[in-house]
Amino acid sequence: MINLNIVERPNPQDRTAENKFYAQAVATGKTDLKRLAHLVSHQSTVRKGDCYAVITSLLHNIIDELKQGKIVKLDELGSFQLGVQSNGVASAEEVNPSVVKDLRIKFRPDADLKVALNNKTVKFKVLTNNVA
Repeated sequence: MINLNIVERPNPQDRTAENKFYAQAVATGKTDLKRLAHLVSHQSTVRKGDCYAVITSLLHNIIDELKQGKIVKLDELGSFQLGVQSNGVASAEEVNPSVVKDLRIKFRPDADLKVALNNKTVKFKVLTNNVA
């Protein structure tokens, strides 16, 4: 179940308009690699340490593939890809690596993940008296 806070926000296009209230998802904790390894090990015949080793190796390889400019597609999960934000320059000849301001990791969820996690399959609970 996803807990929802109630958040009051102004309209950024019209600051004179009345504020509106919105739902905002609230995290209930974090799950790390050790926990994932534990969960996977209890759903299979593979030991926790082996699961952890495989997951950390997978992460290492995802990073290496992204650094090579590749899109990394994990079937049923989604695709990871690097993108950049850069400063604008006056001519094409001036474009070089120094114009890159920021590197971003883009994630595009797979269709199966979208189906598994949508507002018809996930339950919500509004936390009362939590107007922020």
